[in-house]
Amino acid sequence: MTTATTTVPAPPATTADGRAGTGRRQALLRWGFVAPAVLYMLAFFGYPLVRNLTMSFQSYTPRTYFTGEAPFNGFENWRGVFDNPLFTSSLWHTLVFTAGSLLGQFTIGLALAVFFSRRFPLSGVVRAVLLLPWLVPMVVSAVVWRKLLDQDTGVLNSALTGLHLVSSPVPWLSSTGVALAATVLVNIWIGIPFNMVILYGGLQEIPRELYEAGALDGAGAWRTFRSITLPLLRPVVTVVLILGFMSTVKILDLILALTGGGPADSTQTLGTVTYQLSFQQMNFGQGAVVGNVLILVSAVFAVLYLRANRSDFGQGK
Repeated sequence: MTTATTTVPAPPATTADGRAGTGRRQALLRWGFVAPAVLYMLAFFGYPLVRNLTMSFQSYTPRTYFTGEAPFNGFENWRGVFDNPLFTSSLWHTLVFTAGSLLGQFTIGLALAVFFSRRFPLSGVVRAVLLLPWLVPMVVSAVVWRKLLDQDTGVLNSALTGLHLVSSPVPWLSSTGVALAATVLVNIWIGIPFNMVILYGGLQEIPRELYEAGALDGAGAWRTFRSITLPLLRPVVTVVLILGFMSTVKILDLILALTGGGPADSTQTLGTVTYQLSFQQMNFGQGAVVGNVLILVSAVFAVLYLRANRSDFGQGK
């Protein structure tokens, strides 16, 4: 009897050089996809940041644009900024403006989001109307509000005096004690739609079954909000507050169009001081210093934003 044998071919040998070559090709392929984004970030974000930091240590004037001479002057620009009383007051105004805006925008935005989370006729139409302040350019909104808040011809003062709520017109934009509060109110009006939309989206992700279970346990409206809504809405709240801070702390166009930083520098913020030093006084070095302070503050909150997102993803949110 004859026995047939089957020969199985041996697999091709893989050398260390072959594995290394494949690994290098894969690495090059990965970097090929990443390189355009890296080059874009370096060109449009990295270079301006480095250039702004370098400028803060130089004597940079309009003459520099023609001669190219910008000698280094050490920390002279930084000392000049920190010794300027306007920088200290603008730092305080920025803090008040940012904190007041965030508090008002978030509180009213959350209240509206909770209100619209319950369906009622024409709720979609009303939500669309409330989005208008967010869609209108900020400069246009500021010009309109400047007309509304005018002490002599403004609609707001006419309404208040007509209803006998005030005995004389309120100097909304011409009083050092009221102008900053007026800018905060206008910015709250502009930022409410953003907060409402993001928080409304977060509310829609909360399972309805949790509210039904809370109702069966006898939880009232406040307890339900405190024990169910707020804990589950926390990641969204974190993102809204951090993004709101980063967009509010550097606002320039609203204040320039509304008050121009006045009266008597009572509405000067870090953003307006940067503009004033760089483009009105042509002191680009000191303007770069204030800009670097703004960048540093924004970077801190950007790190907080990334850490908040990372923790949320780690929890499976």
